[in-house]
Amino acid sequence: MKYLLTIILIIMIVKPVHAQVSITLPKVEIDNKETEGIDLSTGIKILLLLTALSLAPAFLLLMTSFTRIVIVLSLVRTALAIHQTPPNQVIIGMALFLTLFVMAPTWQQVNSQGIQPYMAGDVEYKSAIEQGFKPIRDFMFRQTDEKELALMVNISKMEKPQNEDDVPTHVLIPAFILSELNIAFRMGFMLFIPFIVIDMVVASILMSLGMMMLPPVMISLPFKILLFVMVDGWRLVVQSLIAGFN
Repeated sequence: MKYLLTIILIIMIVKPVHAQVSITLPKVEIDNKETEGIDLSTGIKILLLLTALSLAPAFLLLMTSFTRIVIVLSLVRTALAIHQTPPNQVIIGMALFLTLFVMAPTWQQVNSQGIQPYMAGDVEYKSAIEQGFKPIRDFMFRQTDEKELALMVNISKMEKPQNEDDVPTHVLIPAFILSELNIAFRMGFMLFIPFIVIDMVVASILMSLGMMMLPPVMISLPFKILLFVMVDGWRLVVQSLIAGFN
């Protein structure tokens, strides 16, 4: 009982002391001063750079030639019925370097029209972004089918654009992706035709010989690889892919 009374007495003494404690927060003032003509600080530049790096994979996949190239190369492997050769790392690496090759002129224009003037201090960051993004938009417009672009314009319920500048980027990108997918699958279909013929011929021969239990794929695979090597298939595929972007 003695200890209980002591604890209650301490609480009654300490409580008023804590009640008088006040915490002063730092005062933050926000002015509406005009900031036109003022360049971005170093911290904002670093933040924008990190944001661009985080979005770089999406830009590489969907706003360049990477989508068409990687799909066609994957379909070539599927048509040959060798699902693990070349491995995925080789397919993606090959598609990446072919993308760098195809997009090199466009990225040089981005560097000369947007990045270098901004680094030299000749233009502000907004103008640099607009000027630097224009070559990428021109590339996407050249590869975008009019039907796909009209579809996205109708879905967005926007007014009919009079020229390319009236088409927003968020409408252009889906239309470009759809066009790339259509072209890639059309090329893949053409690649499948000779290999399907080989499979049908081998299957017919095996059936005529009564070898019903032997999988035709085991017999046709060497002939498909031989045909692909004799016509220099990889060179023809890469040549067709690069020529399609010119």
